[in-house]
Amino acid sequence: MAALVGFSPCGRLGPLGRKRHVFHPRHGRSLFPRGSASSSGSKAVYDVVVSGGGMVGTAMAAALGHDVHLRDKKILLLESRPRKVLHQLPESYSNRVSAITPGSATFLSSFGAWEDICSMRIKSFRRMQVWDACSEAMIIFDQDNLEDMGYIIENNVIMAALTKQLDAISDRVEVLYKSRAVGYTCPVHYQTSDSSPWVQIDLADGRRLQTKLLIGADGQNSLVRKAAGIQNIQYRYDQSSVVATLHLSEAMDNNVAWQRFLPSGPIALLPLSDTVSSLVWSTSHEHASQLLSMDEESFVDSVNSAFWSNAHHSDLIDTAGSMFRSAAAFLMPSGTAARQLPPSVAKVDPRSRAVFPLGLGHATEYVQYRVALIGDAAHRVHPLAGQGVNMGFGDIACLTRHLSAAAFDGKDLGSLKPLLQYEAERQRHNVSLMAAIDLLKRLYSTSATPFVLLRTWGLQATNAVPPVKEQIMAFVNK
Repeated sequence: MAALVGFSPCGRLGPLGRKRHVFHPRHGRSLFPRGSASSSGSKAVYDVVVSGGGMVGTAMAAALGHDVHLRDKKILLLESRPRKVLHQLPESYSNRVSAITPGSATFLSSFGAWEDICSMRIKSFRRMQVWDACSEAMIIFDQDNLEDMGYIIENNVIMAALTKQLDAISDRVEVLYKSRAVGYTCPVHYQTSDSSPWVQIDLADGRRLQTKLLIGADGQNSLVRKAAGIQNIQYRYDQSSVVATLHLSEAMDNNVAWQRFLPSGPIALLPLSDTVSSLVWSTSHEHASQLLSMDEESFVDSVNSAFWSNAHHSDLIDTAGSMFRSAAAFLMPSGTAARQLPPSVAKVDPRSRAVFPLGLGHATEYVQYRVALIGDAAHRVHPLAGQGVNMGFGDIACLTRHLSAAAFDGKDLGSLKPLLQYEAERQRHNVSLMAAIDLLKRLYSTSATPFVLLRTWGLQATNAVPPVKEQIMAFVNK
């Protein structure tokens, strides 16, 4: 993971000891030619333009619009898709869900979105059980005070709440739906008489916009990142993720998030209601295709077998694990917790199965002069820890805080100082978390005996020491 911290070939030193781009004094850096946009349309100048209206981009615009020190700023959200309005929740659950941490819930509460989410559809969980398919090793996270450990929420519910908050501040945040950016021209530090001091944005309809700060929230294939000349370290995992909406065999107090590490990849069962759960199964591309094409009965049998079967166990691993577990229970009895059995699945929602390729990605820089990246434009992780959107919300909270402080001090929002503060803070957190997630993925992607023993003892040792588990949860919840 050391490769995630890179450097540019020229320019001044930035955080983490790397060099920064210094653009040619007479030219910006443009991904696309300007075309005819320069001769038509308005040249409105915004203080901030957020490019990308997914969950992270919409939350960014909402957070900026609600900040007390940014209320006199002109803010725009660009979204290429049409506006979606959720008048009424469908009876069936969506297969696209997010595991939201208490930290992200606090962030969403800061501008009112959390209350809207809670008024629609949400399921909390108070316990997580993670275990190995090759041994009896497990780790259990729970709360002694019965507080919620996290929340499983459909993405369309989150988007509806964020859109409602944007509607409430339409006088402060403008939203252009069905507006696709086809080119960005970034300014230079050292201006001349014929160079623009702002970021130029060319839209597909011929309009040209200008902004003092461009925030790229346009996903893993970010055009903003490419236009700014920021390199992206990426790696394609040999896995795809299968998602589906599952119905349990019987109603229960469904408040546990389950995850089992199979040699082919982790499988997770996340609660949506007392009778419905969401499946996220990371496995080989070939197996994912098979799961997608199976009939319903075969698919349900495969899911139940993945959670219940001991086919990957061996006597050697079980004996070694049992001895270590007994010793840990004797030394740290307070760290032991009762194993629960996962629920049995009865059926899968028709047409809810879908598959997505998995990969890792990280931008070597999060910022340039008048440009900042957030969410998947800056980082992409394996879903095994459910941290993707939470990392994005963390980016927003951090960037909003630094921009708010800059506005309070009368500083230029697009200047490098507040942006570099954001970058340094978030890279320290994100790179560490991404490295840990990637290591877990690789460590559990083998059934070789030495590695199984290593992770078995490691998992049992971690489970036996409550302060270690508390530190893990505190770090993830930042």
